Amino acid sequence: MDTERVSAGGGVGTEYGRGGRSRTQRVRTIVVGSLIALLVVGGVSGYFLLNAPIHADARQDETVTQAEQAMRTFAKAWTGGDWKGAAQLTNSPTEAESLLTSVGKNLQPTAFTIEVGNGVAERPDRSGGPVVVPFTVRMTVPKVGAFTYASKARIIQTTGTPLVTFASTMVHPQLKVGQTLAVAKMSTRGSILDRDGDVLAAPSLVGQVDEQTGKGISGLQQRYDKQLGGSAPAYAVAVTDRESGKALKPLRKAGGQVGRDVHTTIDAHVQSAAADALEQAVTPASLIAIQPSSGDVLAVANNPGGGFNRALVGQYPPGSTFKVVTAAALLEKGLQPSDPLECPQFEWVNGYRFANQGEFTLPSGSTFRDAFAHSCNTAFVRSRDRLDDDSLSETAKAFGIGGVWDTGAGTFDGSVPVNTDLNDKAAAMIGQARDLASPLVMASVAATVKSGRFVQPRLVPEAIKHPFQAPRNLDPQVVSDLQSMMRSVVTDGSGDALRELPGEPHAKTGTAEYGEEKPPRTHAWMIGYQQDADIAWAVLLEDGGSGGSDAGPIAASFLKALGPK
Repeated sequence: MDTERVSAGGGVGTEYGRGGRSRTQRVRTIVVGSLIALLVVGGVSGYFLLNAPIHADARQDETVTQAEQAMRTFAKAWTGGDWKGAAQLTNSPTEAESLLTSVGKNLQPTAFTIEVGNGVAERPDRSGGPVVVPFTVRMTVPKVGAFTYASKARIIQTTGTPLVTFASTMVHPQLKVGQTLAVAKMSTRGSILDRDGDVLAAPSLVGQVDEQTGKGISGLQQRYDKQLGGSAPAYAVAVTDRESGKALKPLRKAGGQVGRDVHTTIDAHVQSAAADALEQAVTPASLIAIQPSSGDVLAVANNPGGGFNRALVGQYPPGSTFKVVTAAALLEKGLQPSDPLECPQFEWVNGYRFANQGEFTLPSGSTFRDAFAHSCNTAFVRSRDRLDDDSLSETAKAFGIGGVWDTGAGTFDGSVPVNTDLNDKAAAMIGQARDLASPLVMASVAATVKSGRFVQPRLVPEAIKHPFQAPRNLDPQVVSDLQSMMRSVVTDGSGDALRELPGEPHAKTGTAEYGEEKPPRTHAWMIGYQQDADIAWAVLLEDGGSGGSDAGPIAASFLKALGPK
């Protein structure tokens, strides 16, 4: 006999011999312990398979088959709406019935099928572990449409009966304990995102959307309403919190044109530090931080948080923080940091008396650096004749002040008019009179000193078409002197709230008078930057008292909170 074919088990086999003839034979299987003998009855020849053990794969294949059948039974009950019956086929009937019932009632699926196995179940290990059976769920959900996903079930053998191991992730891979699936009304409006792509939560910056019309009515929501706005809200199957009913994550959206997201430069870590630092403010306040090298706005915090965004569009007299600009103008005119500059109790200009906060004085022999560090008004006013009427306005341009900034958001970009008379100039030298700035502008002043050149701040880079370029840069020696003098504010002057902080903070304090009351009310300012980090910042407290004693501690809290990222 040249070739032989034998059917498995007891049955009919066919022997093919020379000439292509065949004859039917009866095959008998004899099982003796672990020995198998195959006898060909009625044939001219036969063979025996002796001492052949039952292969482990055969037992595993049988286990897989049983597991897939158990899953098909479970799937039939689930798709048929028999949630209790399906749950009884699991190792956690109570939990299974609860979740299956919740999902079924929430989704009310039609055309509900589950395709099990597909021949790719994962075999158990030799110790008898669970069989992992893949399956595909297909259903039609009212208001949503077709909804399909893949999952896996673990089938275990207990007392010889296969059971489905119940877990939320088996019902859907993205479900966690305490969650369910439900149909939720989802907005198609785009989101305003931070630099890492996460949804931004800074109310006065983001703005609000009218609940009735779905239109942005303030902040970036209003400015980018056309980009953000999608079509009518759509419905989605969503991962939903079972206790609150709140939709947590959409899994399938139906129809509708989704709006485009707006990407900002806000750094969530810096934003959080700024917002936390403002918690101690007892009057309306803002804190803004930017990256000197790029101009990226890292944080825009206001307290209270909604409504008016004073950090970007507020118009305030900058007070003594403006002395950074005045100092630059004086340095350009030849005054050196080490030059003597007296700081008397008062300085009179055409019958108007200028004084220092608390009417302090500095000892005889004090220098320009000392006057800057301690924020001596009278010393700066006494230097008025060193400058022309347009000196402050022209120097301010090197800091970008008064330009038209294209930041991607509405901003007030500062105003330093040409002086009209001696009193106007004297007051302007200390950030009063008609000098006006927003916290963004003053943070940019500190950033310009840090980087040595003006880099226009930017909040939504993709929207910027024409970034403002300063008409000129500061002389490098002027920049170096300003850096040294701002460090002296911290080490020897009014910025002592930052003195013990790491990172070599540089700063300038400011107390700005406003209104007609006698004595006048004041805003508190502090601006600065870190030597060892790419960050500059400004703090403003409306009606906040003193820059050093009131704004300083908030700035210190902010810098401490930054820490390592």
